[in-house]
Amino acid sequence: MGTKQIIYPRSSLQSPFDDGMRNNNGKQKNIPKKKSLFLHYILWLFGGIFGIHHLYLNRDGHIFLLWCTFGGYLGFRWLSDMFMRAEYVHDGNEDPGFVRKFVPRRPPLFSTKRFVAQLMIGFMFGQIGSFAIPQKSVAGIDWTFLHWGVPLFVALGVWTVGNIGKECGAMWHCLVAAAITYPVGYLIYDQLYTLLITATLSTLAFDTFARQWTPNPQPRRSACLRSVKLSGAFCIYLAGWCCFLYFNATTLDENGAEVPIREVLQDFLGSPWWSDFKEAFRDTYNHAKRHGWELLMKTILESTTADAPDLHAYKVLGISPTSTKAEISAAYRKLSKKYHPDKLKGDEELHLAMNQFIEIQEAYEALRNRNKDDQ
Repeated sequence: MGTKQIIYPRSSLQSPFDDGMRNNNGKQKNIPKKKSLFLHYILWLFGGIFGIHHLYLNRDGHIFLLWCTFGGYLGFRWLSDMFMRAEYVHDGNEDPGFVRKFVPRRPPLFSTKRFVAQLMIGFMFGQIGSFAIPQKSVAGIDWTFLHWGVPLFVALGVWTVGNIGKECGAMWHCLVAAAITYPVGYLIYDQLYTLLITATLSTLAFDTFARQWTPNPQPRRSACLRSVKLSGAFCIYLAGWCCFLYFNATTLDENGAEVPIREVLQDFLGSPWWSDFKEAFRDTYNHAKRHGWELLMKTILESTTADAPDLHAYKVLGISPTSTKAEISAAYRKLSKKYHPDKLKGDEELHLAMNQFIEIQEAYEALRNRNKDDQ
């Protein structure tokens, strides 16, 4: 009797990812260079808070979410990546052993971690979209109709998390679920609960109807294209926060009344302090152009270690610590003429001028003696 040969179904022996790695003759195509676990660890250790280790493995969606959540909710996700390093590297290398263990599971098994992440990011994106919409009329237009677009932001968050790694899914399932659920806000009148319910049902819809394995290895995109996409997505994310800060954010004044932050910013930019700062910065820049940046750095270092009397002397003469000897002498001569006692009349005026003149003399002597010591 002959030996029977058991033929396993293709799906249980061969990964669907293998199709994209072989040509018609069964030969492997040019595969990108294998990623190093050691290098991935170094990048995680020194640049992981910025997602550099995910950039190395071409996990652009992961990088974007790390940026949006400030290192994964203030670094928590960065720390948890320490236990996922080997899995990420095997995934990035399309390791056959790593890939095949997922093949029998069709569709992907439920993941509590991924489900919670989708819920949190969907809720956060929905909040940002809601916060960015002006609460009051701007340019004579009532922009509150844009709230109907909030479900799109919720679905984007859910879909982005759902397409990280070996799993993927279409967006329309979670978008339809979010659009149907969002009007519940007209019944409960609470935006937070509305967004929470919307994000939950949107995540459930994606998990139930859309989740699947990525059918083939993702094509390696150029660094330029990846940079453009990542930068563009993050700029849109930051634009949402900027709209919130400009249109809706408020703070309390000294009387306890709410004041829009944009008005506080406008007052600050029109304040004398800001004008003085701009003038000082301009003078410092012009001084550096005339005398060189090296001298400026040396002067700044010296001024940061200067004693309090020296700083007071500069203030009395009305000059900056970066002033040259000639500028110090010119300021001294000008003030000496202005406050010289012989030019003033009246006891009270003479007394004030005398005190001022003495203070100018002491300030000039202090700075001159300091320059002699430096020489």
